[in-house]
Amino acid sequence: MQPNSSPAKSIKLTYTQPYLYPKQKAAIFDPHRFAVIEASTKSGKTSGCVVWLFEQALQGKRNQAFWWIAPVHAQALIAFNRMRRAVSPDLIEVNLGRSSITLINGAIISFLSADNPDSLYGEDVYAAVVDEASRMKHDAYIALYTTLTATRGPMRIIGNVKGRKNWFYELARKAEQGGNDDLAYHRLTADDAVAAGVFPEEEIDSARRSGMPEAVFRELYYAEASDDQGNPFGIDAIRKCIIPQLSTGRPDVWGWDLAKSHDWTVGIGLDGQGQACRFERWQSPWEATNLRIQGLTNNARALVDSTGVGDPVLERLQKNPGSRYEGYKFTLQSKQQLMEGLAVAIQTQTIRFPAGIITQELEVFEYEYTQNGCRYSAPEGYFDDCVMALALAVQHRAHSKPVIKVSKDVLQRAKSPMWRRKGMAAMGSW
Repeated sequence: MQPNSSPAKSIKLTYTQPYLYPKQKAAIFDPHRFAVIEASTKSGKTSGCVVWLFEQALQGKRNQAFWWIAPVHAQALIAFNRMRRAVSPDLIEVNLGRSSITLINGAIISFLSADNPDSLYGEDVYAAVVDEASRMKHDAYIALYTTLTATRGPMRIIGNVKGRKNWFYELARKAEQGGNDDLAYHRLTADDAVAAGVFPEEEIDSARRSGMPEAVFRELYYAEASDDQGNPFGIDAIRKCIIPQLSTGRPDVWGWDLAKSHDWTVGIGLDGQGQACRFERWQSPWEATNLRIQGLTNNARALVDSTGVGDPVLERLQKNPGSRYEGYKFTLQSKQQLMEGLAVAIQTQTIRFPAGIITQELEVFEYEYTQNGCRYSAPEGYFDDCVMALALAVQHRAHSKPVIKVSKDVLQRAKSPMWRRKGMAAMGSW
């Protein structure tokens, strides 16, 4: 029988709720109409709310709407795929094109994006989940709230903590204070999941040792908001690295982030003390960019973004005699490692840079947790080319082998057979 067909007679179903650990179940199945849940990664907020929304829809009627809203469609699909895999195909009708699931009672669960808040108005919704709330536009939350007004439907508002300057953090503080009969507050951490036996403690220890900035670690695993709006470097730490102007030293290493589309090609040179001594930023065709990088870098060591269109640019640079260019391909994992290295350098003040575009990009830079790790980027409408160039320079400086400089007279003596015999004898006694 198809879920949308008219049943000839009533159907009795036996439903067994999947296991939810006690604190997880208490948070998600709170009797209040609205529950705000600040939760760490892997604490079970998504899986628990998938169960909650399914049960809400089971109690619904034909054509009643139940919504799962996420900041972007790809995130909504995570919950959509979890639900459709968990439920027997005999009891649901899946519409892949609309990312919706129709239950045997005719209730429809839709998994939607909040990127266009105006598209959410108009429907009467009987229950909803707001996923990744700390990354969602406030306008989308307002639009969703209006869809529940006529039905008096419940809502679960979940997400990782990401700084203090967002509507989700403010709503959580109001809920935590109490005094609203419709609103409850809960916090789920990785320790809760470990205590319940659903998350291995060694994963927390591994994350702690990974070099992840402490503020990022505390937000992701303990749902503790930082003061830096999800900035992985720390605003105070960035400002402690500021110097009055570029160093007058010679570049020891360069980091080059190559322009993509409307972005900028940016090069930052660091001297032997880790201070920024060169800063170049432009937009031009690849041929001109190639020649300009050659002239500026000279024979200094350089780490170049070789992702996509950067690969042929790097190949041309490496063909020049005496060139010392190496490539770095950006992936989710390699970019995470790159940013964690930059965060350590900033927080330990082993690099310095002047105020201006570099510090502006560093201060607005943010991270977002995904299933595969942390995704680091500039907010929509901002550039991150300076951040990437600085990170590449820091990476190259940290991982390049030291060069031992030897005077000409020592080199001449090294060519002498007698010196070599004495030298080898001396080395044998070390």
